[in-house]
Amino acid sequence: MKHILDELKDRSLLKQFTNENKINLAQESGAGVYCGFDPTADSLHIGHLIQIINLKRFGEFGFAPIAIIGGGTGMIGDPSFKAQERKLLSLDEVDQNVKAIAHQIKKLVPDVEIVNNGEWLNTMSLVDFLRDIGKDFNLAYLLAKENIASRIEKGLSITEFSYTMLQGYDFFKLYTNSNCHVQIGGSDQWGNITSGIDYIASKLGREESKACGITMNLLTKKDGVKFGKTESGAIWLDASKTSEYEFYQFFVNQEDEELEKLFNFLTTLSIEEIKIILEEHQKEPFKRVGQKKLAQVITTWVHGESGYQKALQVTEAFFNGNLNQLEQSDLKAIANALPQSQAHLLTNIVEFLVQSAIASSNREARELIRDKAITIMNKNDFTEEDLIDKSFISFDQTIIVKKGKRKYFSVKCS
Repeated sequence: MKHILDELKDRSLLKQFTNENKINLAQESGAGVYCGFDPTADSLHIGHLIQIINLKRFGEFGFAPIAIIGGGTGMIGDPSFKAQERKLLSLDEVDQNVKAIAHQIKKLVPDVEIVNNGEWLNTMSLVDFLRDIGKDFNLAYLLAKENIASRIEKGLSITEFSYTMLQGYDFFKLYTNSNCHVQIGGSDQWGNITSGIDYIASKLGREESKACGITMNLLTKKDGVKFGKTESGAIWLDASKTSEYEFYQFFVNQEDEELEKLFNFLTTLSIEEIKIILEEHQKEPFKRVGQKKLAQVITTWVHGESGYQKALQVTEAFFNGNLNQLEQSDLKAIANALPQSQAHLLTNIVEFLVQSAIASSNREARELIRDKAITIMNKNDFTEEDLIDKSFISFDQTIIVKKGKRKYFSVKCS
């Protein structure tokens, strides 16, 4: 039997762990492993994929995966290494987000057990919290934790200060009710994870406790920025927020040097399979074999085969210039991924191209028109005086313009 720690090491995923023997015993006995998700929005994004795929990975290694969604802790917000306090959500907002996230996780990891910590936290009184939880946490112990200490000087409310104790209690509840012995998370969760382990030990005795924890390396780009952060915002798992096309293209556009890490962190392909893909990619890097395979695997996992095929259809239409064959929803997806600008309707095409920054000057605009290098609605035979009117609209007052063979622009008209 290959142990999960060896698998994580082979993938360069492993950051820290508390007790190798307890982790191995948990795997051999099929104990539970859990990871938490805060319901700060009604969809998860690709930054969450690393922990979701880890639940799937642990399940394949014999553990029973559990996802705990913070219907209780989400009312507070985790302060770990955040620059400032989170905006508090209403109970209705949290409940809505919990339901949406639970559906997403269950779709991606079908055998996962979904738990909402609001079931025990939202009915607990302040006195119960102080007597049953707070009593077992020493103030000096908490202040020494890096995730708390890093926020002290910037400001940390009692509300957020209590978060690590509540998460520790979550682990205790799962340990006693769901045979969950392991908590996993990103490297920024080490302080919260060890708080839970120590809390369980205070209740059951350190020798008797089987609780243990593992943290993973955070997935960052070469400049140190968290993976998934883009200029246009988060890449969501919900197709209504980030289309299948945008999702697929995000992975197709990754740099060559990021491929091995992304395959290791975000897929369950074996090390041997990944090696074969990367060797094939290196033969002709310009074909982007590695990126396309990565995008295929992850898009199919998140959006299904139909979502992957839709992404391919839009991609083909986009690069072949056959945008008129696409539905408006697909055109909107394309427009969101394009350089965006504004212009006025009922201006001549020269002024339109300059207003929208497609051309840098009237002279360049005239040259583009003369060379038939501008295409709108499959039309490229313009005169300088032609007016841009509603007949050029692709959708919602938006015009998609093709410049040359490959450059596209999204222009919002008023």
